[in-house]
Amino acid sequence: MRILLLPISLLYHIVLKIRHKLYDWRILKRLRFEKPVICVGNLSLGGTGKTPTVEYLINILRDNYRVATLSRGYGRKTKGFQMADNQSTYETIGDEPLQYFLKFPGILVAVDEDRLNGTRQLLYSPNNANAILLDDAFQHRRIMAGLNILLTEYQNLYCDDFLFPAGTLRDIKSAAKRANIIVVSKSPKVLNEVKKQQIINKLKPTKEQKVFFSYLEYAPLLPLNEKAKSVSAEKTDSVLAFCGIANPKPFVEELKKRHQTVDSLTFADHHAYTEDDVKHIINRFENLGGKQKIIVTTEKDAARLANSPYLCQFETAPLFALPVGVRFHEEEKFNEEIMNYVRQNSHYN
Repeated sequence: MRILLLPISLLYHIVLKIRHKLYDWRILKRLRFEKPVICVGNLSLGGTGKTPTVEYLINILRDNYRVATLSRGYGRKTKGFQMADNQSTYETIGDEPLQYFLKFPGILVAVDEDRLNGTRQLLYSPNNANAILLDDAFQHRRIMAGLNILLTEYQNLYCDDFLFPAGTLRDIKSAAKRANIIVVSKSPKVLNEVKKQQIINKLKPTKEQKVFFSYLEYAPLLPLNEKAKSVSAEKTDSVLAFCGIANPKPFVEELKKRHQTVDSLTFADHHAYTEDDVKHIINRFENLGGKQKIIVTTEKDAARLANSPYLCQFETAPLFALPVGVRFHEEEKFNEEIMNYVRQNSHYN
């Protein structure tokens, strides 16, 4: 099947190559900002761990800088520039931006399909930001980010993949040369230097590029309703897991490490849950075996359900979220790279 799709991928490659050349030759205009702008992105269609990586950057920067995140706001029903506030829902700003807003009080969270306009709004508004994190913007060439962080998944390196539709890449492999830092995400927690070097050799970074390895770290389950607060999640033997994310495998595998029985329901990435979906989830849960059982979803899915009129249907079932973060094998070096860039390019005292 892949062979049949390769001609389409080749045409796509030509279009993308021309587009990049137009920016490289400055025929299409690009703009650089004086303040720190960090872009986090990938070459694939998703599932590389951008959201927890953005959250990691927020954590190391927010004590010293007024941090802002700017996303497209995928799946929202609004248009143009929107700043997150207490009335925001996933329908107004998208699920990932809402997750940032709920988890990190005090930072600025905005969405705009026009990233250039959104960046200007954040930098030059009354509550101007000192550092901007562009979420999923590696393909957005109009802004010249001061620091480009490119993620590639340990089990699916971009160098081993093919351009869509023959593979899962949405950009050409040579675009990786624009990255300042390449992060091999979702790697094993224990990883020897020989294996690291083998992967680095495959990626073939330039002399200027730094390569880091990160891994997922899951936290204790977080109760999402009153029923869950009365249950000891660690003592349950059966779990119904549901999610609508690009790569549900790590989420489900983590739950299988913790619980004896795990049944799972998966939906499309950024799925908007309907009343029928919730009824199906509850019905699946009621038919699940085990004396002590719970329902678990992801933080991103929890954000989509936060203001849902159907959330009340979970009242009879203990509903939890499984928080996830990232850690780096060379954490101090990675943090130093980020902080040095922001310090050297910040006009904030």
